Amino acid sequence: MNETGALFGLFLSAFLAATILPAQSELGLGYLVITSKYSMGLLILFASLGNTLGAIINWVIGRSIASSVMRMEKIKASPRYQSITRWYQKFGRWTLLLSWVPIIGDPITVMAGIFKEPLKNFVLIVALAKTTRYVVIALFAEKFAFG
Repeated sequence: MNETGALFGLFLSAFLAATILPAQSELGLGYLVITSKYSMGLLILFASLGNTLGAIINWVIGRSIASSVMRMEKIKASPRYQSITRWYQKFGRWTLLLSWVPIIGDPITVMAGIFKEPLKNFVLIVALAKTTRYVVIALFAEKFAFG
């Protein structure tokens, strides 16, 4: 496989893994780190960009939900909604550090959109979390493969 194809494939798998579609990218990154001569930094960059872009799609979905469903005054007036809103205002932004975690990460990014987390904050925190995960995976793969 040529480098362009490998990087695009990694980007695409990372992008899909960050959406609600069932996909994963960790094994692909590990495989490329172990079997290819591609730059580890470049592999991490493409995986991180794809995964962060997928999370931004989730944020946009959350914003769309907020602009349609959340306008209903009955929902906004409910004690449960008020409780969740207070919780998000206190802790929500920092839960984005868990955006890389399987199963819970995608809903967290959607909730950030629903609660109108500023895109700049969202991207910075999510990119940090997802890139850190890929760095750890790449280093682990390299260590595992090369001793």
